[in-house]
Amino acid sequence: MLKHWLLLLALAGAPAAAASRGNPHRSVETDQEWRLQAAAVLGARADAKSLATAAALRYVATASATVSASGPSAADLAARAAELAPRSTSIAWLHLRLCSATPACDIRDVATVMRWIDADNGAAWLHTLSAAQKERDGTEVDRVLADMVHGARFDLYWNRLVVLMVDALHAARHDLPDGAASSDAARLSTVNGIANETIIPPFAALTEACRESATAPERRELCLKLSKIMQRSDTVAAQMAGFSIERHLLAPDSKEARAIAERKHVLEWRVAAAAKLDVALLPWTRNARARARLAQMRAMPREEDVCIAILQRHKMALEPPEVHP
Repeated sequence: MLKHWLLLLALAGAPAAAASRGNPHRSVETDQEWRLQAAAVLGARADAKSLATAAALRYVATASATVSASGPSAADLAARAAELAPRSTSIAWLHLRLCSATPACDIRDVATVMRWIDADNGAAWLHTLSAAQKERDGTEVDRVLADMVHGARFDLYWNRLVVLMVDALHAARHDLPDGAASSDAARLSTVNGIANETIIPPFAALTEACRESATAPERRELCLKLSKIMQRSDTVAAQMAGFSIERHLLAPDSKEARAIAERKHVLEWRVAAAAKLDVALLPWTRNARARARLAQMRAMPREEDVCIAILQRHKMALEPPEVHP
């Protein structure tokens, strides 16, 4: 279910999802080679945005065990970006995500920095929770959950990081290899695919910890509070995870469970409806659609708000039509 939703999320973020995904004849090996070459170009630049984008590209290109490449790792590139932009919450989050996925990278200092520069973001504790859950340390899990609910937000910086990477590709466009970033639409489509694999964390440990709260009233209360915070996240995937957590903690036929199902349905409808409006039926309008979405993403940190703005711009309803029996 989560993988399916993340695919929908990626498509919804692209202005012409099916049409501008890239050349359908490009092989996986070709895409990986392009990412490695683009990462090398961006990694040679001295600014934080380029290094962060290089880190994301390199991580996705080398995620396969069959691909190896010399040079700095994705985590190393992200660390350099974080050093150049020490107050950037979005780059700090990307650094934490890539470090957590790199076996030799110690996330403790990276997670501490993340919590220091964005203390109100409960998502900064997510990787620490995953480690505690993996070790089956119930006391530590409860402590981390308590820290998470003290945050007012649960943000993954999707809009900010997508814009950052698109801008980095645009700035280096004359030096990049031909292919996946030759236009505004292509850059946005390429970045959506990269971001989907680097920005969104796994929620399995959190979900498991909260499902275990059936016999622990204190943990159940913490999970309910956290789920409410997640439902207001800046990223649709985190909102969906929040709905799922709360749904499993409520009686299926309760008024609260029905309300959660309705809110989830509205969110899904908004994302899908906005994606349809974003799809350019005429090839020569794809770049304009991409620029329009990026403009909304620059102005609004929340992904759902961008979908709402797109619907309003097209004078569309913000909620699905009622289905009468």
